[in-house]
Amino acid sequence: EFIQFHPTALYYPQISPSFLISEAVRGFGALLKNKAGVRFMNKYDERGELASRDIVSRAIDSELKQSGDDCVYLDCSHLDLVAFKKHFPNILKQVNDIGIDLKTDMIPVVPAAHYLCGGIKVNLDGQTNITNLFACGECSCTGLHGANRLASNSLLEALVFAQRCYLKSLALLGDIQAPKNIPNWNDAGTTNPKELILITHNRHELQVLMNDYVGIIRSDERLERAAKRLQIIFEETETLYKKSVISPQLIELRNMIDVASIIISQSQQRKENKGAFYKLGI
Repeated sequence: EFIQFHPTALYYPQISPSFLISEAVRGFGALLKNKAGVRFMNKYDERGELASRDIVSRAIDSELKQSGDDCVYLDCSHLDLVAFKKHFPNILKQVNDIGIDLKTDMIPVVPAAHYLCGGIKVNLDGQTNITNLFACGECSCTGLHGANRLASNSLLEALVFAQRCYLKSLALLGDIQAPKNIPNWNDAGTTNPKELILITHNRHELQVLMNDYVGIIRSDERLERAAKRLQIIFEETETLYKKSVISPQLIELRNMIDVASIIISQSQQRKENKGAFYKLGI
């Protein structure tokens, strides 16, 4: 349930995927403003734009829900743009490429799901509770990040635990005998879906559901509705899975549904706001 949101992803629907406007830009002095050009962060935290990313993300989410706008804006017009180019050349190029002039224009931004602090529980060697199965990287839960990952610690975690996984698995290899005869996957009785829209629509519906009901700020009412909607998507997808030839798109959708179900369930059970998790009424 600890999903970390980056507060400032570029809002430009014509570009997919979007890219992140580094938090260092706010550290450099950029200001968050609404459509009317009014700053709002001081209403939420005395540190203003320098508040932690979970607070900034919640503040932006609150502003968008109140105003009904699609995005807020990052104003860099008052900054030394020569120094800005030196520190953030890639960001400057990206915004210039879509016609944004930082001297006169503000950058449209929205929060975006960024990192899962939880995952598959592992020990210090990356081992799961399934014999000889290891997990490493963002899919794993080492406990290193607690309820709210610090910037760049995921790279450190990946490097350290990748080596530990390698060393432990290397030590185990001598005791493992690979099966000599692995049977082919039996897909008798299945067919290729005639309409891939059945998969792509459910994937899109799942993404919208999670964004609207299981986002930055959650509530028991929204979570209950999300669980009911997810059950419908799950049943439709399982029916399709049982009669379809396996495809990466279908398997990925099933995996996304599994992860969404766990996130919703854990969010319903949690009775304490902590780190990246925030639910109304507790």
